[in-house]
Amino acid sequence: MNEQHINEKDSGEQLATFAGGCFWCMVKPFDELPGIISIISGYTGGHTVNPTYEEVGTETTGHVEAVQITFQPDVFPYDRLLELYWQQIDPTDKGGQFLDRGYSYRTVIFVHNEEQRVKAEASKQAQKASKRFKGPIVTEILPAGPFYPAEAVHQNYYKTHVANYKLYQKGSGRDEFTEQVWNNKEDKKRLRQQLTELQYEVTQNKGTEPAFQNEYWDNKREGLYVDVVNGDPLFSSTDQFDSGTGWPSFTKPIEEGLIRKEADYSQGQVRTAVRSRLSQAHLGHVFYDGPDPTKLHYRINSASLQFIAKEELEQSGLERYLRLFDKLSKPS
Repeated sequence: MNEQHINEKDSGEQLATFAGGCFWCMVKPFDELPGIISIISGYTGGHTVNPTYEEVGTETTGHVEAVQITFQPDVFPYDRLLELYWQQIDPTDKGGQFLDRGYSYRTVIFVHNEEQRVKAEASKQAQKASKRFKGPIVTEILPAGPFYPAEAVHQNYYKTHVANYKLYQKGSGRDEFTEQVWNNKEDKKRLRQQLTELQYEVTQNKGTEPAFQNEYWDNKREGLYVDVVNGDPLFSSTDQFDSGTGWPSFTKPIEEGLIRKEADYSQGQVRTAVRSRLSQAHLGHVFYDGPDPTKLHYRINSASLQFIAKEELEQSGLERYLRLFDKLSKPS
């Protein structure tokens, strides 16, 4: 049994527990995001003590495979965990998830307090109202009970068994379902209404804006650059430098966990593209011709960013990043 008891007032940390089918696939979506302290794969909701993987698989223990997340709600709120959770599952499937069939693979949100219950119920109602899913939503919301960590081989499986995990994830149909449900015509229509034509072209179609003819290439103000699609804080003026390329350039992102890098073979070149992890917005590319010591050069399109000045961070809910500028103002 997981004996971890968190004093929320003292530590500022909380637990969130989600069942979404095979727990191998439920770690990576949350892992390494800012405010995520740990993720444990395990078993919960049943009537036996310290069940094994094999015992849960017999469908006689009442347990489901689940992940238990220790997180800082001031950094990554429970509401955002819920948003991310719904994007990983098929909430209309009461017989399991994707390739994995059976009671132990059903979807459940296990709530640890009344506030979580209220938020979970509201998020479920929001999913129903969205009509995003074709069938009725059957995901349960239940009080959290004893949680039993799974065997070591199942922890961080996507990191320790990379090849097997990729084959399983691809073959399960989970990614294909997510792409169809969460990137549909209505989503694209909403983005077109939210973004300018240039912003949409850059963020959704991997476009590139003209050098020296974009909003932030020569911006000298102190502040943060956030994702123009979802507002995630991505880059800081404290890491900005003049690369001479005509695009905003940075030595690093604010939070590595909010950035994703991927191979880009377009335009007859071999490059590393940079995306915003949660919105999937294309941002630009990273090169290795930047300043010492890392040589990293994040060349980012202005159209993928929104600048928030230092003096506006608090009213934008980004006051915790003011510390980045405090370092600059302290005497040496």
